Amino acid sequence: MRRSSREGRYAERTLAGVDDVGEEERIVIWIERRSGALWVVGRTVNSHLRESDEPRADDSVFEGYELEDALDRANEALEDDVSVLERDGRESDVKPFTRKEVLPLLERWFFNR
Repeated sequence: MRRSSREGRYAERTLAGVDDVGEEERIVIWIERRSGALWVVGRTVNSHLRESDEPRADDSVFEGYELEDALDRANEALEDDVSVLERDGRESDVKPFTRKEVLPLLERWFFNR
């Protein structure tokens, strides 16, 4: 049975591309907050084909304590993937990660503990 692990994710973007042999691939980039006030930026390719949504250690592209750093790294990863898609002739209208998107969820977590 497929497990789901999305708790703690504050923002997520999904891009659709193609791999080297022309097969469709799904790229997911997300920002999550873990215990100890740790921000994590993750990136997976075709995670929907895995037996579990549980992130692997190598899915993490950033871990740190500053939200701005996490936003910067997430947007860098997103921009890199969008650039590849555009070079492949694919359009992407994905929006960048913003502090405005993340803060309401962080405030809800903080005040409703």
